[in-house]
Amino acid sequence: MIASMSTVLYSSPVFGPVHSRRLGISLGINLMPADGKVCTFDCIYCECGFNKDFRPHSPRPTREEVCQALESRLSQMQADGQLPDVLTFAGNGEPTTHPDFAGIISDTIRLRDSYCPEARVSVLSNATQLHRPDVVEALMLVDNNIQKLDTVDADFIRRVDRPTGRYDVNDIIRQLKTFHGHVIIQTMFLRGPQLDNTTEQYVAPWLEAVKAIQPQQVMVYTVDRETPDATLQKATHAELDAIRDRVIAAGIPCSASY
Repeated sequence: MIASMSTVLYSSPVFGPVHSRRLGISLGINLMPADGKVCTFDCIYCECGFNKDFRPHSPRPTREEVCQALESRLSQMQADGQLPDVLTFAGNGEPTTHPDFAGIISDTIRLRDSYCPEARVSVLSNATQLHRPDVVEALMLVDNNIQKLDTVDADFIRRVDRPTGRYDVNDIIRQLKTFHGHVIIQTMFLRGPQLDNTTEQYVAPWLEAVKAIQPQQVMVYTVDRETPDATLQKATHAELDAIRDRVIAAGIPCSASY
C-alpha cells in the first residue's frame, strides 16, 4: 500500500492481510486501480484522500486478474498455515462500481470454499449501487453485506459523504430494506467545525431508519486513521457506547469501534 498526503492507497487487486477492528484478519480485495481512487462518494474522512487528489492513470483490474491474484495469495497463505478470517472487498473506492462485480463475487466464493471455507466474504459499500439488480443479487451471496448509512440528514451527507452523483437517502433506505435483514449497517460518527452527528438531532432519526431497515447488525465507529480534512475529531467512547446501547435496546445487535 502507498501512503501519501496523510492518506493510504491500497495495492490492487489483493492486499494485506491486515487486522480489521471489526472483522479480524482480513485479506483485502481492491477492485480499483492501485495508483488512484475511484468512488461515488468523496468523504472528508476517507483514508484514501480526496478524489481530485488521486486520479488514477491505470485501469481497474479485470475479473480474470482478480481471480488469479486471489487464488495465488490464498494458495500461499494456505501453504504458510495462515488463513484469513475474512476476504474483504474494500480499497481505493466503491467496489460495487466494477462492471464485473457480480462475477468477481462468484469467483471469490468459489475460491473461499476451496482454500479457506471458514472465512467470511465481506463487502464494504456506500450503498450507491443498490439500484442495480446484479449488485443486489451478488450482495445477497456474501456473508457480510456491509452498507454505509452515516446519517439521514441530507445536508450532513452533502457536506461529509459528498456523493458525486444523485443520492436520495430515502431511496437508499428503501433499497436497504429489500435485503430483508441480510445487511449490516455501518455508520461513522465524528465531529468537526459545525459538524457533529453524535447529537440527538442526528441520532434519533438515524435510529428510526435503522429500525425500519432491520439489519442483522449495526457497526458504529469513528475516525481511526489520518483524514484528508485535518479538522475532524473522533467521537468519544461514551458517545459511541450510548448510541450502541440504543441500537441494542431496539433489538438489533450492535458493535462500537473506537
